Amino acid sequence: MASWFRVPTLRAFLALLGAALLSLGLTAPARAGVTISFWSHEFGNEFPHAFFVLEGTPDAGGEPVQLSYGFTAKAITPAILMGTVPGRIDETKQKYIENSDVHFSVMLTDAQYGAILRLVEEWGEKGDHRYSLNRRNCVHFVAEAARRAGLTVVENPKLMKKPRSFVHSLEPMNEGRVRLLEMEGEAFYALADRATAPTSVAPAVPQVATPDTAVPVSQTAATGSN
Repeated sequence: MASWFRVPTLRAFLALLGAALLSLGLTAPARAGVTISFWSHEFGNEFPHAFFVLEGTPDAGGEPVQLSYGFTAKAITPAILMGTVPGRIDETKQKYIENSDVHFSVMLTDAQYGAILRLVEEWGEKGDHRYSLNRRNCVHFVAEAARRAGLTVVENPKLMKKPRSFVHSLEPMNEGRVRLLEMEGEAFYALADRATAPTSVAPAVPQVATPDTAVPVSQTAATGSN
């Protein structure tokens, strides 16, 4: 006697199960994560500057973050042309960000996100906040953030006082690992989907270079960069 009952295949069973869970709202939520984007500011009456923005929610959960950091001298005086001066972490204001250019972004793991927050502490008031136009400026700060984001970084001495040129130099050596944006900040923040995760995810956290072991930059004439 032929059986009228047919056992469903595993694939069909999983499809039915997924549909049932979806109808009950029990499917796993979309992947969270914090995105880091890299920016430059090179127009107007202000010094050229490089900084980064952190947006999103950590995979482990918690409140969404909206943070932006750069590094600059505490006081813009002729002293910065002579040697090392006190520096500070600059929490970039929204208006300044919108008047800057975003170049690319990358999704961070929670470990990478934590490493970048530690970088901010290490270069902050309670850490080593020395500023040197030639050896420890905003470009060096952004370079270290990019390393901790899992990206390949080469500190070309000719670019370490040229924020936009330096950030652009990271794009070809990290092709396929970053989401290219290349737009003005005001246009970027007008996008409804700016928080959409990049299609490529940064690799695991690499061996982190400390400020003391960063690639040294040769002494050159000052060009007025932060």
